[in-house]
Amino acid sequence: MADCVTITGFADEIDPMLDKQMKVLKKLGISHVEMRRVDAKNLVDYPIKEVKGIKSRLDAGGIHLSAVGSPIGKIGIADDFAPHMEQFKHTVEIAHEMETPYIRIFSFFIPKGEERTAYREAVLERLGQFVDYAASNDVILLHENEKNIYGEKAPECLEIMKHFYGDHFRAVFDFANFVQVKQDTLEAYEMLKPYVEYVHVKDARWSDGNVVPAGYGDGHVKEILKQLKGRGYHGYLSLEPHLTNFVGFSDLEKEGNIGKKLTGEEAFTLAYDSLRKLLKEI
Repeated sequence: MADCVTITGFADEIDPMLDKQMKVLKKLGISHVEMRRVDAKNLVDYPIKEVKGIKSRLDAGGIHLSAVGSPIGKIGIADDFAPHMEQFKHTVEIAHEMETPYIRIFSFFIPKGEERTAYREAVLERLGQFVDYAASNDVILLHENEKNIYGEKAPECLEIMKHFYGDHFRAVFDFANFVQVKQDTLEAYEMLKPYVEYVHVKDARWSDGNVVPAGYGDGHVKEILKQLKGRGYHGYLSLEPHLTNFVGFSDLEKEGNIGKKLTGEEAFTLAYDSLRKLLKEI
């Protein structure tokens, strides 16, 4: 499968600074990045003039953007939407400048303890505004399943996909995020497989929600990657390690990770090596 997919990742988990990010990516042989924070600020917060400079640095380093890892849709459903829509429009401009069609988005935080269905129409209306603008501006929105948003579990993600899936709206599949909300990933994949355009690779344990290297948790990462291969998936596998607080366990003892927290580079490298191991087995 390794020959069929492109590995990318959130390199801001290596280091806040772009030069260090690119150095480690090149060391690992990774030529793409899903850009979230760069030089300690979110990419979408930069004016276009500075985005052009970031793009020049990436070009010089031989690094390409797989997607803008934006925070679009990560506001409360009751928050003022107008300024967020303006930020979204700016993010679309950034995607064009960065020469990527993909923008990662979310489906709004739902007030804690309240019935999710009460906010269904508001969520769909706001997402619809994003989708209409994306269609008019030739970008592809990637909806990520995320804790506490409307689309945190598979049924809600499926509902969203049935409304908006098309040339400009697709699904991100994130293993660990599903595990952390007690959503079985095999069940989720079965529901969402026609819509998956992009994959975030991190795993988690069902018992405590802690993130672990791919293949060591309860996300069924290997099984689902195998199914993706069977369906002819040729997209991105994006590393999102979340492992800097990982202190290891018996299965990794031989790798020397027991009892110590990892640096950003070590965590990203562990995530990369774990994914490569699965891909070779597949």
